[in-house]
Amino acid sequence: MNLNDLIFIDNLPTLDLHGFDRQTAQVAINDFIQDNIKMQNNFIVIIHGIGSGVLKNTTQLVLAHHKNVLEYKIYPFNSGCTVVHINLTK
Repeated sequence: MNLNDLIFIDNLPTLDLHGFDRQTAQVAINDFIQDNIKMQNNFIVIIHGIGSGVLKNTTQLVLAHHKNVLEYKIYPFNSGCTVVHINLTK
C-alpha cells in the first residue's frame, strides 16, 4: 500500500500542529514519527492548517530530512494536512 491508495484518513494516527511555533512543531513531528515507529503504524497524518504556510513548510522540511519517512504528500481532499508513509524496517 502507498499514499495514492489512501482515501480515508480518519482512522490514522494524527498530530495537530495548530498553535505550535516552528521549533515546537519540529520536535513534535520527530517525536510523533518515533512513537508511531514503535507502535508499528505505517501511515500517519500531520495537520498543519493552511494559514500563512509556516507550519506547512516546517512540516515538509522535517519530513524531507527524516530518515524513516518514505514519502509524504498533501492530502488531496484537505490541503491543511499531510499524509506520511513511514519506513518501519531498520
